[in-house]
Formats: sequence, structure tokens, C-alpha cells
Amino acid sequence: MTITAMRRGGAASLLALLAAGAVQAQTVSDRGLSYTLYGTPGLIDMPSALSAPDGQIAATMGRFDGQVRTTFTFQLLPKLSGSFRYSRIEDYSLPGARGSVDDYFDRSFDLRYRFNDETEILPAFAVGLQDFLGTGAYGAEYLVATKTFGDKIRVTAGLGWGRFGSDGGFNNPLGVLSSEFDERPELEFEEGGTFALDQLFRGDAALFGGVEYAATDKLTLKAEYSSDAYERETELGLIERDSPLNFGLVYRPLPGVQLGASWLYGSELGLTGTFLIDPGTRPFGPGLDPAPSPIRIRQGDARAAATWDRAKIPEATIGATLQQALAAEGVELSSIELSDRAVRLRYTNTRYRAEAQAMGRIARMLSLGLPDSIERFTLEPMQRGVPLSAVTLSRSDIEAFADTAGGTQALSQRLVLQDAGPRDGLEPLPRIDDRLSYGLAPYARFTVFNNDEPFQVELGAQLSARYEITDSLVASGTLRQQLYTNREDPELIVAEDDEPYPVRRNAALYADQGTTGIRDLTLAQYGRLAPDVYSRATIGYLEEMYGGLSTEVLWKPADSRLGLGAELSYARQRDFDLGFGFQDYDVVTGHASAYYDFDNRFYGQVDVGRYLAGDWGATFTLDREFENGWSVGGYFTLTDVPFDAYGEGSFDKGIRVSIPLDYVVGQPTRREASTSLASLQRDGGAKLRVDGRLYEVVRDGHLNDLEDGWGRFWK
Repeated sequence: MTITAMRRGGAASLLALLAAGAVQAQTVSDRGLSYTLYGTPGLIDMPSALSAPDGQIAATMGRFDGQVRTTFTFQLLPKLSGSFRYSRIEDYSLPGARGSVDDYFDRSFDLRYRFNDETEILPAFAVGLQDFLGTGAYGAEYLVATKTFGDKIRVTAGLGWGRFGSDGGFNNPLGVLSSEFDERPELEFEEGGTFALDQLFRGDAALFGGVEYAATDKLTLKAEYSSDAYERETELGLIERDSPLNFGLVYRPLPGVQLGASWLYGSELGLTGTFLIDPGTRPFGPGLDPAPSPIRIRQGDARAAATWDRAKIPEATIGATLQQALAAEGVELSSIELSDRAVRLRYTNTRYRAEAQAMGRIARMLSLGLPDSIERFTLEPMQRGVPLSAVTLSRSDIEAFADTAGGTQALSQRLVLQDAGPRDGLEPLPRIDDRLSYGLAPYARFTVFNNDEPFQVELGAQLSARYEITDSLVASGTLRQQLYTNREDPELIVAEDDEPYPVRRNAALYADQGTTGIRDLTLAQYGRLAPDVYSRATIGYLEEMYGGLSTEVLWKPADSRLGLGAELSYARQRDFDLGFGFQDYDVVTGHASAYYDFDNRFYGQVDVGRYLAGDWGATFTLDREFENGWSVGGYFTLTDVPFDAYGEGSFDKGIRVSIPLDYVVGQPTRREASTSLASLQRDGGAKLRVDGRLYEVVRDGHLNDLEDGWGRFWK
């Protein structure tokens, strides 16, 4: 898995942003909620039925006697959470594994669902699947209940299967439903990554439980009875399990930080550290944005004016003055149409993440600078030279709701959203900004979760440049100079037997040989083929590993939740030295895509088509976005590459996170840092990486994104 800072110029590393956000995270209000060695809400090694606050992210590292577990847990919904875990176990091997016993690296996924909220009488109940999509080294299922007594004591009791049914086990009570529940089959597939449905809730069951005592707001004491016998670890002599009892404490030195220590199984010392991040909050409250200009309120007789004196206030003067004023707000005014009663603007917001905030700043400037007779404001936001929509506001409404409680919502109900109008009638304005932008910045790339080298780092500097030939025709490129890496010399990987061509597995060679090289160098043209239909064509060195031509078409009405697109690309593999040369491998790849906004900040995407290795299949993606710009989601890809030919992991899957930089620095900016946490980088299901795909470009100015950000209209 590779972590890089990207998208809209984000240059800070994701890990640094996580650290910055953790200190500002929301304090858990219900006392005592903390995380286990597995990185899930619970006791010490055993889970509880508690849920974290909706949307919270927990990054936990747990360690004891040769085991290190690093877990990211995300509260997807108020009652549903998911976890991705990467573990290292010294001198360990799976049962039946061939070869010498050595350090073992494991990737696992969990899901947990809480059925109900705790009441005065009933405890909270939850069901969980642990390591249900991995090799099964930590495989377990459980039903658990948790009840709070007063504001200090919390009791948990549960029934576990798999690992959690290995100590003190008894006949599976689900056996009354079917005899198939009586035995738990041996897990034979060691590549992991598949759903072992025949394992779930099978075999012996066992009871576990414990108690937590919140001594203070910062200190919680714990004791538990564990039903995990650590059979394999004990068999290999890695753990001495003298007792099923564990004791521990958790201390919270800062909001969003938890430190834990425990005495495990009568023989082992365990340590945990957890950083909690709440994407739904802002570290700087509403932000450190500069104060906007005031709204100018017209007098009653001025509102009734039918026209304005063009001899005193020429149209050219209005356009030039507005262009200068909006430039100070980070808004590039491209063209304007003026009449006695209306104004229409086409502009590009370069500063504010929420398009609605840019609209609010523009509305204020228009109220200050336009003749009193102009009543209707039509704002047409653009990105990459392409108009996205047309939002029409009444000047009288803006004046009436500017300082009124509930005015933001009232104004949103009065606006009219349509597709952007024709170019006819708009008077272009000469650009006053610099078409050339460039910058020199450090970069960091981390590769983790690889078995042979679990943590690799590459540090360097990169020079990026961008030249806007026209508003919609852009040339850009990035030159990188590597300064440090701890990577060992990689070997060339060649496909064997029925394996797909190594379209991604030789990525390390680009870092090894391309110490000074061109990361990307492209020419991109954006346009509108028809109302609601957008286009993109990008040619050049598209990404680090491939060059070629990528074309895309997207149908996305401004007021629709649905978008449909198609992308067709010709890609050729670049030389490892990141120069201008190419290798012999080339491929035609492309996808038909459907995008849907579920109206609750969940965005779904399905891509069906041909991938870089020539395989055919589909990718399914679901992202959850927050008002402050955070986005957390997951994806998986299934293609006609067989699981055994794909290799470890069986199929492509992962988690992706995007953090807006204004969340960290407090100042308005559209830049963000993005990363994908993938279990492994393989060849099946690999897609071409192209900057500026249409859906992400155009949706900012469309209905649901405008509604989601409308609360910042007056900011």
C-alpha cells in the first residue's frame, strides 16, 4: 500500500494530518469508552457492545510479546463500524503452512453492528465479525451485551466463536438450528481475501466478559475474562497463557488520545495507544476565514428603479471593478452579462472548498458594486473552464435574510438552480491573474503492509508547474528528485503461468531507478458537448507508470443525483527511469461508470469495464463525506482474474481517506490530501490513474453539494 499526498495539490503527508487532527478530536462523552488490543471498542482483548460517536475514526496500535496490531476503525453509521487491521506476529505461521517459521504479517477486516441503544433496563447488544475477510489468523465471531450502572461502572458479557470460543468452549447453541453449526471447518485458503462463510458462527462457543470502572474522566480501570486460548501461539511457544484473566487501565492525557497498559493471561505486558479523530468537527470552529464584506441594503425607491445611468456607471467599469474586487476573494471572474434588472457572471472559485461560500462572497460584492436597479443575480461557477450550473438569487432576498435567524435556510429555498446558460450574451473579461503557476515542495511516500518490508519510505522534493493556455486547456507537470529511501534493491517481477501482466507489481522499480524523473506531464482539454454533458481529453505522461491518451464523457444534470460516464484510454508502460521512454506493454482500457448521491453525504460509484492488465470486471465504491470536507470510503474490484492467479488478497479492495487542508490550517483552501489504504498492490483490477476525472470536477456546483455546503453561504 502506498500513501501519497495528492488531489488539488495537497502536499502534506496524511500521517502528519492525522496527528494534527487527533489532538483536536472530540472527547468521548460517555465515560470509559476505549479500545482493545484489536483496535475496536471494548475491554482489553475482548469486545463490548459500545459504539463510537458517528463518523469517528480511531487509529490504534496494540503490542504485547511479539504481536503488534495496527488498526483503523471507522464508525460508518451510528450503529455500524468497520475495521482494517495490519498485524505482525514474531515467529508465527498459520496451521499447515509450509516452510520455516518466521515473522508473519496479517491483514484483516472486521464488521460490527449494534442492534439497539442502551436503556435504563436493557443493555446494548451487538454482533461482530472479526477477520472475516483475511487469512483467518484472528478469525472470530461474537454476540455481546454491555450495560452501564451509574456513571462509573460498565459490565460486558458475550458469547464467542472461533478464537473467542477456544477457551472454556461448549457445544454450539446454534446447533439446535442445524447440525452444520456443530463443527468449524479448517480454513484451507491461505491467500486470504475471501468470505469464509462456512466458518461463521461454527464450532464450539464460549463465554467472555468483564467490567470497566471510570475512576475519573481521564482514567478507566478494566478486568476481563477472556475466551481466547491463543491455541496456535501457545502451540508455537510464543505465549505463556497461565490465566484467562486480564487486567488493565486506560489513561486519556489529551482529548482524542488514549494510552493503555494491561497484564495479560498472567504472563504478558500489553500496551496500546489510540488517536481519535472526529471528521464531523472543525479544530478551528467555523474557521479562520477573513471577515466578508457587509451587505449593502438599498432604499425602497432604489429597488423600484427600472434602469441605471450607463453614462455615469459604464458597463466596462462595473466589470473591471468587480473583477478586481472578486480577485481579492480568490474568485476569478471570466465574463459578465449586464442588463437593467439582472447580472450574470461566469467565474472560477479558487479558494473556498464549499462553492456556496464563494457564492456568498460574490453576492456581497455584487450588493456593494452594482447599480440599485439590478435585482437578479445569476452565478455560474466554473472549474477548468467548464460552467457547472446556474444559481439565480434575488437581491431583495439577500438583503432581507442577511441578518435574520434562519436566513440561510430561507435563502436556499428561494434560489433557482439550472444548467449553465449559453455563452451568448456574456462579455469576456481580460484575465488579470497569472496563467502560469508553479511551486517547489517536499514530498513523502510511504509503502506499508508489504510482507518483506512492512514499512518503506521515500522522501524528496518536487517541482510542479501548471500553465492555463485557455480556461479549459491546461498543461501541467511534476518533476521529482528523490533524496532518501530505505527501500532495498527491488527485483524485476515477471508474470508466471496464468498470472496477469505485472502492471503494478513493479512499482518499486520506478522508485529505485527514477530517482530524478518526470512524475507526470500532460495536456488536458475540458469542455461541454451539450447541456449536462461534459468532456475531457488528457494526453501525455498520465502518471508515474503509464503514458498515453485518456478520454472521458460525463452526463450529469445540475439538479440530479445520478451521473453516467464513460472513459476510454490507450496506455503504454513507461520506462523505469521516469524519463521520456516507453516499454513494450500497451493496453486499451476503459469503463462505463454510474455515480449516485444518496442525499445523506454518501456517494456511490460503479465502474464496469477493462483494466490495465486486460482483465474485465467491475469496481464498487462507497464514500461518506462530512460537512467539513473529510471523506472516508471503501472499494472493491472483482474481475475475471481468478483468486489464485491474483495472489495474496484474492481481489483488489481497500479504504480511501481524503482530508481537506482547511480542516488543519483553518484558512480557506480547496486543496486536500488523499490516500488509499489497500491491503496489497496487485495487478488484477488495476486502473489507470488520471488527474481531473470529470465527476469530481463538476459536482461541486451541483445540487446536493451546494445544499451540503449552503450553511457557509454567509461565512
